[in-house]
Amino acid sequence: MWMLGPVGFSAPWLLLGLLGLPILWLLLRAVPPAPIRRRFPGVALLLGLRDEDAEADRTPWWLMLLRMAALAAAIIGFAGPVLNPRVALPGQGPLLVLFDGSWAAAPGWSRAIARAGLALEEARVAGRPAALIDLSDPPPQALSFAPAADLAAQLPGLKPHPWEPAAFDPALLPEGGFDTLWLSDGVAREGRAPLLAAVQSRGAVSVWQPARPVLALSSAALVDGELVVGAIASAPPAAPVEIVAVGLDPAGIERDLIRAPLDFEGKTSTEQVFDLPPELRNRITRFEIAGARSAGAVRLTDDALKRRKVALVAGGRPREGLELLSPLHYLREALAPSADLIESPLEDVLPVSPDVIILADVAEVAEPDRLAEWIEEGGLLLRFAGPRMAAAEAEDPLLPVRLRLGGRSVGGTMSWGEPRSLAPFAEASPFAGLPVPEEVRVSMQVMAEPGPELAEATLAALADGTPLVTRARFGTGQIVLFHVTANAEWSSLPLSGLFPQMLERLAVSTRPAEPEAAELAGTIWVPQKVLDGYGRLQATDAAAGIAGEDLAGGAASAATPPGLYAAGDRVIALNAVTRGRTLAAAQWPATVTLEGALEEREEVPLKGIALALALGALLLDVLATLGLSGRLWRPAVRGAALVLALALALVPHPPQAQEPAQMDEARAIQAASNVVFAHVPTGDAEVDRVAYAGLKGLSDIVARRTTVEPSAPMTLDLERDDLALFSLIYWPVTEGQPAPSPRVYAKLNRYLRSGGMILFDTRDADLAGVGATTPAGQRLQALAAPLDVPPLEAVPPDHVLTRTFYLLQDFPGRHDGAIWVEAAPPDAELAEGMPFRNLNDGVTPVVIGGNDWASAWAETPEGLPMFPVGRGMAGERQREMAARFGVNLVMHVLTGNYKSDQVHVPALLERLGQ
Repeated sequence: MWMLGPVGFSAPWLLLGLLGLPILWLLLRAVPPAPIRRRFPGVALLLGLRDEDAEADRTPWWLMLLRMAALAAAIIGFAGPVLNPRVALPGQGPLLVLFDGSWAAAPGWSRAIARAGLALEEARVAGRPAALIDLSDPPPQALSFAPAADLAAQLPGLKPHPWEPAAFDPALLPEGGFDTLWLSDGVAREGRAPLLAAVQSRGAVSVWQPARPVLALSSAALVDGELVVGAIASAPPAAPVEIVAVGLDPAGIERDLIRAPLDFEGKTSTEQVFDLPPELRNRITRFEIAGARSAGAVRLTDDALKRRKVALVAGGRPREGLELLSPLHYLREALAPSADLIESPLEDVLPVSPDVIILADVAEVAEPDRLAEWIEEGGLLLRFAGPRMAAAEAEDPLLPVRLRLGGRSVGGTMSWGEPRSLAPFAEASPFAGLPVPEEVRVSMQVMAEPGPELAEATLAALADGTPLVTRARFGTGQIVLFHVTANAEWSSLPLSGLFPQMLERLAVSTRPAEPEAAELAGTIWVPQKVLDGYGRLQATDAAAGIAGEDLAGGAASAATPPGLYAAGDRVIALNAVTRGRTLAAAQWPATVTLEGALEEREEVPLKGIALALALGALLLDVLATLGLSGRLWRPAVRGAALVLALALALVPHPPQAQEPAQMDEARAIQAASNVVFAHVPTGDAEVDRVAYAGLKGLSDIVARRTTVEPSAPMTLDLERDDLALFSLIYWPVTEGQPAPSPRVYAKLNRYLRSGGMILFDTRDADLAGVGATTPAGQRLQALAAPLDVPPLEAVPPDHVLTRTFYLLQDFPGRHDGAIWVEAAPPDAELAEGMPFRNLNDGVTPVVIGGNDWASAWAETPEGLPMFPVGRGMAGERQREMAARFGVNLVMHVLTGNYKSDQVHVPALLERLGQ
């Protein structure tokens, strides 16, 4: 197929006919030579006569142009034009399919798999052997070609990886010549050129890559007390982009805590600043780009943004009943919301290895050597002055500057003047940008000895220039001194809102930065949770520890997948995208056939349109010719025009693209006004009738046995309906059920992510392999492939479905088989003395089974069972269990996992008779 932009031609040689149009124009414009004029007297007899059939002596130019256009349209139409054609791979030899396979390929992974499947199917039909290489998980040795059908069977098991491919050794390519289909993730990489040159030397190369830009989050850090999240893109996105901060609410439930737009403004990088209180910031577990399903679009947070352990140590003895005079009172008030506080003597807190130690008016430090060693290893020592420090005679080495003996009083009878205010913070100070309250006054302070290093060590000063806060590096740690007390004796600073802000800027409640390579050397980190290629956080089972040196580079790989790693009480996050990473769209040479840039558009044949235009132009030519000759309105012509109009009216017209239909307002109000169950139509009238009757019976059962009174069920219109309005969706699966459109799958995934539930029912009573052994089960696998279905497990005995309303261990319908639900996280362990796991409040998004529950629930209008279940009393018992399962399912959807809370355990134990 010959391509001309987005249009391809199946018979391009016919376009050579267009070259003959100028010759035809000259032939039609040619006229015979003018006649010789001879005067003949008899001609005078013809004067005054009128010729009813007038003929033009020359064809008008516009009519000539119309005829040329009709002929050109006919030539183009017979050449077989196709808009956005799917071009078959050229060649007859072996075929190599290359996947980039990185996180950047995750959003378009289903389309990439479909393209690979089409290529392998074409290779199978043509008898071409094939080979498949995932560049993110390269083979250990060179591959050999195999039958294309065998490789096509492996495609459903391929998944994108949460890391980027490393440089591939061309020596691992199959031997001999072959053609290559490269399924790119759309991101430019430096190590791609040698591999591209190697495959081009073996044969033709065709590259498929998505058209949409790749989005990722590149950083998340605290900058001057504000949370700054960086985002990057391979090209400026055309559609609006949102960033979501995900974390735990006060009840421990993971929710979207805050959303904000990402404004790229035609650029490929941007930042979003979150000015959040520490209490909210500490709950954030990750950032996500809304709607972008990839590990790169997720930014995990770790100890750098979390609460720190802060040790508070005060000098002297506490004064009973004088809480407001305690040097630690204002520190507690400022730090308690954002840090874990430890109050003990210094010798007791050092073994705990706190992140920060605050000494309030401590003149003589206990165990100074151990404290100095702790600071050198990266600790932050924050000291406040006071009467004891001012009266100390010995020089203290754990101070950022040398102090004068005694203190300075700037207010009172023997003062140097009125109490001083604070000077604006310098740009180089960590406090830069903080407003200085006018009411803050300092009446007394300890004075620093003048010296050349004093200006550099000063972080804040009074209006007269004397230092108020000084800092010095000490090994890999630092020492900070406030030259006033931590209470309100010497200044009103602790009474102001500036005080907690200054502590925040000093990173007292958060870690200042990511750990450096030297800090990670010699440590072992165990992965707690890892990201998959789609950006889903999954728990790991007994994963081996990873050396800190391997994590120091910050780059994810197969050996160090992105996720959360723990060592002792510390947790660090390894993300798929390294800090400072930039993205650029992949650029390919002109010798490579590039496809996929228009994969969002359907293949549209244009032959019919071109021939219709040619026919229309010819009809206009006929009408114009009749009009010029004066025959247009004769009866015969009018009759022919009428017959032609009727014929055109009967011609079927192709469907026109329309905007997505919206849900009818009355139907939406009906669904939103109460609890409503819905079922997915299958196209089988009998199955749909039973599904509706089953949900109607379930609604009646729930209304009779609980306080929930559902409305009449509905049959879903997946294209139009807003799925969020339906509490439970029942999806019976038939062997020939058509697959929904990509737009519907996007709606279904949003429904599952937002807390909805779909009950899949293959109605075959055979789920030994999750339906893989039956035609309905195989169809279920195909239907559910594009859905974001979490890992599944057979319902465990302690699942919340066993006790949301009734105590159950079986979940039968007309059949009694196993059912599958979302697998519980590995860390959901039994609490001591409790028979149930303590789960969160989420709802399993899918329940899969083959027990034909709708038939067991279905009732006739008279309230009688529509279908038999089992035999005799055993069958009626099974029907009752099916009804109880339906009630449990509905209550689970409506209330979540609240029955997993330990507060219900005593009542459950009593009912179980334990």
